Amino acid sequence: MKTQNYRYLLCMAVALLAACSDAGKGKESEEGVATVLPSESNEVTVKVLKRATFEHELVSNGKVTAGAMADLRFETTGVVAHIYVKNGDPVRKGQKLAELDKFRLKNKTAQAKDALEKAELELQDVLIGQGYPVGDASKVPADIMKLARVRSGYDQSLAQYELAAYEEEHATLVAPFDGVVANLFSKPFNEASTSEAFCSIIGTQGMEVDFTVLESELPLIKSGDKVIVTPYSDAGFRQEGRITQINPLVDDKGMVKVKAAVNGKGRLFSGMNVRVNVHRSLGGQLVIPKSAVVLRSGKQVVFTLKDGKDLPARPAQGIITCTPLGYSDSVEFYQPTYDTPEKKNDQRSDLRSTIYWNPSLQLDADGKATIEYYTPDSTAPEDITIEGVDKNGKVCRIIQTINNR
Repeated sequence: MKTQNYRYLLCMAVALLAACSDAGKGKESEEGVATVLPSESNEVTVKVLKRATFEHELVSNGKVTAGAMADLRFETTGVVAHIYVKNGDPVRKGQKLAELDKFRLKNKTAQAKDALEKAELELQDVLIGQGYPVGDASKVPADIMKLARVRSGYDQSLAQYELAAYEEEHATLVAPFDGVVANLFSKPFNEASTSEAFCSIIGTQGMEVDFTVLESELPLIKSGDKVIVTPYSDAGFRQEGRITQINPLVDDKGMVKVKAAVNGKGRLFSGMNVRVNVHRSLGGQLVIPKSAVVLRSGKQVVFTLKDGKDLPARPAQGIITCTPLGYSDSVEFYQPTYDTPEKKNDQRSDLRSTIYWNPSLQLDADGKATIEYYTPDSTAPEDITIEGVDKNGKVCRIIQTINNR
């Protein structure tokens, strides 16, 4: 049976206000919960924005490569007689690195030289037989000279001598440029291979750094921009360089390859992992301090004022303007109305778990309030919860039970 119920909250309201206002009573912690809200206001610093030069910085990971690198190998086989350097040694251009045993090579060169001299005599005999004077080759026709060189074997002997001299000369490895020695694993008195590199020379003056940037970051960089290279193995070492190349191709991951030149000063090595900071000065920008950017719902937000009123900022790179939702209008709590006999005698059961709710219950001058509601079909006890805030800002809460049986 649905019945209309009236509840007078005078006693409960008086008890609630007494518990909130009387801080000295020991039963306060048992009858309610009191929380002191902060009374201090939050102060903020306001700064007038002015156009200034903004130092834009882009951070990426890169790898060092040598601007100059050469794999050196012997031009002929032989036994390694001397090795004058080791891995990591700095070398100068033209410095001797290693050499083979030259006994066999020198002997081969001497034999080729003797054969060339004999072929030269044979050439002179052929020319004399043709009636041409010795020592004046300018008077011999080109076709006759060519035929005489073939018959005498002079061309073949000359080629063999030049090859022998070349092999003897290149039995000594020298540095093609200034750098450091790397990948030297051979030992003296072992056979040298012509198919494998004996060692490598890596230039240390002109190092390069390869790194990538996002496709969306391309407008922020250009050739000639300054970069700061910091190796992860030596965070205290920082070296300045310049962007030299921007590859005009975006890969399938949306990345663009960039190359920068940097002077390693002997502390950057090929293959080293580094952090790359790209710096570019952008003039005439409204520069916002980092401390003014706050996170709201995972987004970067800047609060702006103009003439004391809130002013939305223009969207900047990496910052979007969002309008947070404020408080929505209150929704009225649904309460059924059984104001006719037909509604009161309705056979459908009213099994509401929450019978009455009022978020803004007001007391009169005497501290009284009256609430009115229709009871459900259940005869179970009713729990009444009263919550409020007193004039001192204390939050109070009290629960009582009314037995309907």
